[in-house]
Amino acid sequence: MDKFIITGGNPLKGTVPISGAKNSAVAILPAALLADSPSIIDNLPDISDIKLLSEMIEYLGGKVNRKGHEICIEANGINSFYPPPECASQMRASYYLIGALLSRFKEAAIAMPGGCNIGVRPIDQHIKGFEALGAKTLIEHGIIKIKADKLIGNHIYFDVVSVGATINLMLAACKAEGTTILENCAKEPHVVDVATFLNGMGANIKGAGTDTIKIIGVQDLHGCRHSVIPDQIEAGTYMVAAAATGGDVVVRGIIPKHLEAVMAKLIEMGVILEEGEDEIRVRTKGRLKAVDVKTLPYPGFPTDMQQLIAVLLALSEGVSIITENVYEGRFKYLDELKKMGVKAKVEGRTAVIEGVERITGAHLVATDLRAGAAMIIAGLAAQGVTEISHIEYIERGYESIEKKLRALGADIKKIK
Repeated sequence: MDKFIITGGNPLKGTVPISGAKNSAVAILPAALLADSPSIIDNLPDISDIKLLSEMIEYLGGKVNRKGHEICIEANGINSFYPPPECASQMRASYYLIGALLSRFKEAAIAMPGGCNIGVRPIDQHIKGFEALGAKTLIEHGIIKIKADKLIGNHIYFDVVSVGATINLMLAACKAEGTTILENCAKEPHVVDVATFLNGMGANIKGAGTDTIKIIGVQDLHGCRHSVIPDQIEAGTYMVAAAATGGDVVVRGIIPKHLEAVMAKLIEMGVILEEGEDEIRVRTKGRLKAVDVKTLPYPGFPTDMQQLIAVLLALSEGVSIITENVYEGRFKYLDELKKMGVKAKVEGRTAVIEGVERITGAHLVATDLRAGAAMIIAGLAAQGVTEISHIEYIERGYESIEKKLRALGADIKKIK
């Protein structure tokens, strides 16, 4: 089992390039299965989730040719609608294969998706949408089986805002007969990115990025070339790391508008930000102050940044309250951070954090992707040595995180 060993106390300084967005890429690869000719996708992050998804596409009969951050997917040879359960059960985003395969074959079967353990993450809104298009669903022995004679456009209202359901229904509906209207949609940048890719393939999707999306079904889709947007959560991670270590870091290759909610909270805490066209410089002067944070769907403060900013709040002056409105099980990591001297109390969906002047290194176990990243930040800011195990969670969503941090002056190494 691999581990990260971090000796804290070094302020991060320099420039860090941001990779392509994980949450876009894991939906765009399944979307490429809808085309009758090859698609080329670049600015792809080099992370384990992409490798796993590529393996599943090849298992189904597709051709995947990857060179660096560019991938070519050819779907003509796909002859199966049942990805290997041992792969599907490892990642949450495997459910996008349902929408893609249902659209292509009118049938899909996939093991219940896995991923990070951050509380209840039902897929009922996905199933509700598929059934509204004419599919029938059966779940048995941990396998979701969905089949339709044909898919027909419909008016679908999501009971809760769901990024996954929004994207999955775009995949399923873009080749359905007639018009589909999706209401109460997620507005995240990666929803827009997937819609842009599908439209580049010949789909007719309007309204992505708003709460209402209109999809006029088309008969055929063709391959296209697409560049994945920058990863806003990776960018936010390095911004918080710079602030937590009292550093001076330029986060480059980003879309600043996607980070407005994060930037607003950092500024409120006293972090100094200088925004450029595709970069943000992050600095601090003195100890930061406590603020309250509430996670919300985009354009609100992202749930994926909750664990990260908690580390910064733990080192700030005063008492902060974090309210988690998206995933109720997303405070488990605080039990690990308490080993470092973090003072936190959890009550349901609320965490009360009392700032301390310093934290110390400890042996930590990553509990999920973003919690693992938060532990890295805590280790960088702590006195002494921090050891983090189960880093396979972290490598699901961060490309070469230890190399990027070392380039900024961090003392971090990966050991077997």
